[in-house]
Amino acid sequence: MTKKQGKPDRPTKLRPDANEIAFRVLREATGEATKTKPGEGPKNPEAVARGSKGGKKGGKARAASLSAKDRSAVARKAASARWKSSTDN
Repeated sequence: MTKKQGKPDRPTKLRPDANEIAFRVLREATGEATKTKPGEGPKNPEAVARGSKGGKKGGKARAASLSAKDRSAVARKAASARWKSSTDN
């Protein structure tokens, strides 16, 4: 099976199997490795920098780029959509 072009590299397994868990527990019990919670591990610094705490994303970024008048118009449109009854067309 060939790899598709343009597809990002992803881990093949999302969760460790029973043997990997047992090996990790053994290493932690003997002091060869520090104790970790499942899913913990080294983090990619680039991914951390792009995270939500690394800067504005989504609605916050959009709101920051809009003027007060434009934000008001967006909020007015959203409120009317929320309060519009499903029978009104």
